[in-house]
Amino acid sequence: MPTTDPRIDEHIAKAGAFARPVLERFRALVHRQIPDCVEAIKWGMPHFTLGGKNVAGMAAFKKHVSVFFHNDDQPGGAGPFRKIADIDAFPDEGLVVDRLNAAVARLSASKVARSRVATKRVPSVPEAFAAALDTGGARSRFDGMAPGQRREYIEWIVEAKSDATREKRIAQATEWIAEGKPRNWKYKKS
Repeated sequence: MPTTDPRIDEHIAKAGAFARPVLERFRALVHRQIPDCVEAIKWGMPHFTLGGKNVAGMAAFKKHVSVFFHNDDQPGGAGPFRKIADIDAFPDEGLVVDRLNAAVARLSASKVARSRVATKRVPSVPEAFAAALDTGGARSRFDGMAPGQRREYIEWIVEAKSDATREKRIAQATEWIAEGKPRNWKYKKS
C-alpha cells in the first residue's frame, strides 16, 4: 500500500480538469515503480521522496502540468516533462519509468560518493601569544572559546608581517579575550 498524503489529493482536486488525469497517472506510475516512496508537499508542490530524499515532483499550472526528477542529469533536461498540456501529451511510460529508475539510482550512488568534509584544526598557539594570555589572565577565557574563535585569533596574529604588528595584535587580542569578545566582535549584530 503506497504512503499517500491527503494534501496531494487536495492539490489534484484543485487542479484544472485537463491536469487531473496527468497528475493521477504520474502519481500512479511513481507508486508502481517506487513502492516505498513517501508523498510530501515541498515548495507548495507534490513531491515523492525515498529515505527523506527528493526523487520526483509534479506541479499543475493554468495551462500545463510539469513533471520533474530531482538531480536529473539526462541530456535534453526536462524535455517532454516540462509542459504537458493534457493526458494525450503525457510522455511515453517507458521514458517516465527510465527517469524514475535513474533518479533512484542517483540517490543510491550519492550515498556512496559523499565524503565527510574535514574540519579545520585549531593551529598551535604561538609562544608570545600564549605568554601574553597567561600574564593577562585571559587563558581560561581563551580556552573556553569555540575552536573557530580561537583559530580566528591565532590566524590574525600569525599572519602579521612584522614583529611590531604581531606584538600590537597580541596586546589587542589579549584585551578582547579578557573581555570575552570574539575576534570580529565589532561586526556582530547585537
